[in-house]
Amino acid sequence: MSANAADGQKLPKLPLLALTAMVVGGTVGGGVFSLPRNFAKDTGVCGALIAWTIAGAGTLMLALVFQALANRKPDLDAGVYAYARAGFGPYVGFFSALGYWASACVGNASFWILIQSTLGTWFPVLGHGNTVAAIALSSFGVWALHALVSRGVKEAALINQIVTIAKLIPLLLFVVLAIFHLKLDVFMSNLWRGAGAGDGELYRQVSATMLVTVFVFMGIEGASNYSRFAQRREDVGIATVTGFLSVLALYASVSILAYGILPQDELAQLRQPSVGGVLEAVVGHWGAVLIGAGVIVSVLGASLAWTMFAAEVLSVAAKRQDMPSFLARENANGVPSAALLVTSLLVQAMLIAALFSDDAYIFALSLCSQLSLIPYFLAAGFMLMLVVRKETYDKAPGDLGRDRIIAALATAYTVFLLFAAGIKFLLLGFIIYAPGTILYLITRRELGKQLFSPAEWILFGVSVAGCIFGLHGLLTGYITV
Repeated sequence: MSANAADGQKLPKLPLLALTAMVVGGTVGGGVFSLPRNFAKDTGVCGALIAWTIAGAGTLMLALVFQALANRKPDLDAGVYAYARAGFGPYVGFFSALGYWASACVGNASFWILIQSTLGTWFPVLGHGNTVAAIALSSFGVWALHALVSRGVKEAALINQIVTIAKLIPLLLFVVLAIFHLKLDVFMSNLWRGAGAGDGELYRQVSATMLVTVFVFMGIEGASNYSRFAQRREDVGIATVTGFLSVLALYASVSILAYGILPQDELAQLRQPSVGGVLEAVVGHWGAVLIGAGVIVSVLGASLAWTMFAAEVLSVAAKRQDMPSFLARENANGVPSAALLVTSLLVQAMLIAALFSDDAYIFALSLCSQLSLIPYFLAAGFMLMLVVRKETYDKAPGDLGRDRIIAALATAYTVFLLFAAGIKFLLLGFIIYAPGTILYLITRRELGKQLFSPAEWILFGVSVAGCIFGLHGLLTGYITV
């Protein structure tokens, strides 16, 4: 470890704008460009509005949880992982770190698949992003980003700010053009999907589209993960909430306005990225080309941010003695080089696995979403624990009532999402969690400590059982990739 890395006072410090850009840059990825089709195939305007209201309120509660935790637990400077460890012990903290890290890696793989699928519109050899040529080109990109991040957090964050601005331009242009070309008759005809809202149909539609929102809101905790680099501690919470509100407004605008451009059945049949197809219907072919360029820039920016997030979480877990010690190694730039290497290797492995998937992008997107839910649930649960115990509220008791509501709603929302994600991806998650416990075993042996407490043995048993059922589902065809 370098002297600079060891001296916390010499760490690069990021201003509010940089932290906010990391939230927006880490959240706005490829998902936003797929919203028109993903919503139209399941619901109409009314269902979409309800889904965004629920998802927006729930995710806002999560954003407020991260804001409150950043202020009340300033010593916990590793975000999602640190909260789970502090609240529920080392093995649960390990679960959170492993799940969040794996989620970011799987998400990165989905980003590269989407890039190649977009290019496949003009270069058929790339197909839908999972041909041999596409995987080879994606692999080159993964290791190029690896080299960039290795140069240092401050340099990568600066590039992320530039990329964030560049990728928002085509999306904002889409919103403006869609407003001026909106057809009221088309919009009204798209109010309902199918038979309408009767017999529980609206509930089914909203539930289906709610799953879409899980992936597109991932990254909302970005500023919290990098809280130790903030120039001012209070900037972490401000960046989290400001970034969330900006992203929510953009997502809702893109998905709702599309209903006023094309009939719902046509939206549901568009090739991804479907925003390109909508804009092409408004301005012609150059609209699809512009959106294609926006997809590539956007996904590259998100991949950069998620690579940084994943390596940081894995490195901090090692420093807290919840991952093997080799993962704590840093290079001369203060970058967790060993954790970054392992991160890039897992992304590479996921890209290779994509060769054998029928719909690689959707599968990776769904698995990524499920893996992120447990870390989010644990962070919300930790906040709920603080308010129940009234911990940290002795100097500001007036905040207790508000924070109790926020923590309860955020916890309930994450529990709902865990069930809404479905048993299939929960079992696939256990296929990662159970074998990943080997890393925890290595760590405990390094420390000469007891492997599990009685409660942790139960959690380990549940993860092993889930892994067995997941593998059985893959072998019998119940679970397909």
